Amino acid sequence: MIFSCKQETKVRIEDNKATEEVVDIDPLPSWNDGTTKQAILDFVSKTTAEGSADFIPVEDRIATFDNDGNLWSEQPVYFQLVFAIDEIKRLASDHPEWATEQPYKAILEGDVATVLAGGEAAIVKLVMQTHGNITTDEFDKNVRDWLATATHPKTGLHYNEMIYQPMVELLEYLRANDYKTFIVSGGGIDFMRVWVEEAYGIPPYQVVGSSVKTKFEIGEDGVPKLVKLPELNFIDDKVGKPVGIHQHIGKRPVFASGNSDGDYQMLQWTTTATGYPRFGLLLHHTDADREWAYDRDSHIGQLSKGLDDASKFGWTVIDMKQDWNTVYPKIKV
Repeated sequence: MIFSCKQETKVRIEDNKATEEVVDIDPLPSWNDGTTKQAILDFVSKTTAEGSADFIPVEDRIATFDNDGNLWSEQPVYFQLVFAIDEIKRLASDHPEWATEQPYKAILEGDVATVLAGGEAAIVKLVMQTHGNITTDEFDKNVRDWLATATHPKTGLHYNEMIYQPMVELLEYLRANDYKTFIVSGGGIDFMRVWVEEAYGIPPYQVVGSSVKTKFEIGEDGVPKLVKLPELNFIDDKVGKPVGIHQHIGKRPVFASGNSDGDYQMLQWTTTATGYPRFGLLLHHTDADREWAYDRDSHIGQLSKGLDDASKFGWTVIDMKQDWNTVYPKIKV
């Protein structure tokens, strides 16, 4: 039996007589029927049924989701890095010194490979340059303007149109059953807070992410403002994810979803706890036609240890190609 989050009453008229018929509505229509979909439905059903031995009180129904590669695409590079690169190009006229300084020189020459070869140091330098020494309001505007204009080179879609329709349905299904849904991502917390509520229905205060330091200032006009500094504050990835959950949410999740080994500790911390049923969900990118196929050898979003240990911890693994009949929303966000 497939459990649904709601039912709909339809009126049928036959021989001038009206009859009512209760019809189950599939809460996950973009998911193909199978063991993955059923595992999700069964978990939600048993944990929300009053009187069930597996019942979880509403206040403890916490679900956490990674963002990059789990709620939206992440190839060929993280989308926030694309934003930083585009910002460097936009600001280049004010920085003639970038013509000879790396990694800016490589960006202006269209040589992204050299930027990536610079590793974490080069990426952090770009992020500090484009995310620091700017007010939070100015940064929000820059992100919104970029999302409204930038498009992905492969799909032609705006980046916030490359969200996963099946995951959006899962978020809505969980919330319909009184689960609170949080993003817990290695991406920037301020970058995500600008757009995730419209895309996923997750409000800004339910977003946990990496951050730079911020300070309070009174401007020359006497108006208070928050200024983002070019200094790292917190990296919400790998072992940082359980820490970020503790600091921002204050409760251990009962449901955790990710797609890479960067999510391993979040799923491990969630599913090894006692007291309630727990659910770990891993998205395996197996669809080279509709999206990308990658796992163990990928330069980003690497999934190796998670695949090896999924059965050990009882995690459910989504096979994107087999389990999803749709990837991106048909209607633009």
